[in-house]
Formats: sequence, C-alpha cells, structure tokens
Amino acid sequence: MDNLADVANRVAVVTDSTAYLPEGVVGGVRVVPLHVVLGSRTGAEGVEVSPGEVAAALAERRLQVSTSRPTPGELAEAYRATGASQVVSVHLSAELSGTYDAAVLAAAEVEADGIEVHVVDSRTIAMGLGFVVLAAAEAARDGADARVVAAVAAAVDSDVLFYVDTLEHLRRGGRIGAAAALFGTALAVKPLLHVTGGRIAPLEKVRTASKALARLEDLAVQRAGDGPVELAVHHLAAPDKAAALAARLAERVPYATALHVCEVGAVVGAHVGPGLLGVVVRRR
Repeated sequence: MDNLADVANRVAVVTDSTAYLPEGVVGGVRVVPLHVVLGSRTGAEGVEVSPGEVAAALAERRLQVSTSRPTPGELAEAYRATGASQVVSVHLSAELSGTYDAAVLAAAEVEADGIEVHVVDSRTIAMGLGFVVLAAAEAARDGADARVVAAVAAAVDSDVLFYVDTLEHLRRGGRIGAAAALFGTALAVKPLLHVTGGRIAPLEKVRTASKALARLEDLAVQRAGDGPVELAVHHLAAPDKAAALAARLAERVPYATALHVCEVGAVVGAHVGPGLLGVVVRRR
C-alpha cells in the first residue's frame, strides 16, 4: 500500500465522464461526471442517468433532454480527493463543452491548497478523449512529472468518425451549425461526421444507412493505415451493429493492438440520438 508521501508525490489523472473508458481498462483515474437534464430531473452521467434512458426519451420525444458541465467546485473537490500535489486534468473539447473552462477555474481554486493542476483540452470526445486519458495514465504510472504527462496527453493522435440517423439532435444542442445541419436533410441521404479542430463537422454524405455504415468502416480502415493502432467502436442503443462492425474491423485491421466496444454515455447520447455508430482510430 502506498504511504501518504508516495500518494502526495505521484501525478493524479482526472477526466470527465465523456471519455467512455471501457470497464476495467484503466484504474486510478478519477472521473467527474457531466450532468444530464431529462425534463425536470437532473442527474450525473453514468451515475444517475443511463444512456438507455436518454435514448428512450429521444426516441419517444416525451422529455426535453439537455446537458451541462460539472461545476468548478465539483472539479476542485475531485482534485483534492486524489491526495496528490500534481494533477493532470484532461477533458472533452472546449469547443463542445464548458468543462475545460470549469477545470481552469477549479485549478486556480486549489492552487492555494498547494495542488498544481495542468488542464488539457483533448480537442475531441468519447474514446478520442479516452485514448488521451489512457496515455496520460500510463505516463503517470511510469513516474513522469505533471508537465510531461500533460505533454504526452496533448500529443495523442486520433480520428473520431461517426454515423448518426439524423443531425437534428446535434443541431438542437448547438453542437453543429444550422448550415452544417442542412448537409443531412436531403431525402435518403445519411451523414458521416468527424471531429476536426475540436468541433463536429460533416465529412461525407452517403445514400442509405447501410451504405453509410459500410463507408464508415472503409474510412476507419483507411485512417488506420498499416502501422500500429488502437481502435474503439461506439454506439448508442445499437449493440448488435457495433459488435458486427467491430468484428469486421478486427479482420481488416489485424495489427490493431486493442479494439474496444463501448456504448456512449448519456451526455453524447443526448446530442447524437439513438442509432449512433462511431469508430475512433488512435495511431501509436
């Protein structure tokens, strides 16, 4: 067991609940939940509100669904709770959420307690963020100081590609502009999107859902290239499709060192809607 001096001297890694790390992949990372609003009820993502609840509410159009960042106080409490004097706090893109800004405020708050916090904007989301967190945690376990851990996190290179049935949820939540939302409004046209510059943007238009999913697979294989990569397949309320996509990717990218399949949580689910399928490619 670590003694108190060991705990205080190590670098702690903190992230938020949109990293969607698969269970058991990494321990020791403290996760601060974002909040989900379902009608008059507000709950913590992954603790009080499940992705299934959000998917059902969106499909049935029975409740207004929205999300909000953690408060600076919640993040400051998490930094103190690590017991460490150095913290690297890694979060979803500042272009998509106020979580990064809240973390900066929290870092200033705990400075008086002798806690040095380095806040990293991952410029991405879901396992795009998750792979950043894994890299930071690995560097911290290897004994790197906080500046090096933060630099390792900032250097992670990944692509986030995904398919949605409709852009309406992203448009309503302000995560994609009205002009971009027109990209997917034509009859029988299905949008493929990606995260670029920290924002969600249209990538391609494909006729029919089946062709869109086939194209998503091809794009993921192309982005993987022929070097070592790690992959993640995301879904919302589509486990069978996700499993099938993962099986095909395992065949087509046999040199992948890891392939995770995980459902996105309630926060991302609130903005993409049921039927999401996505692939994250991290180049090593």
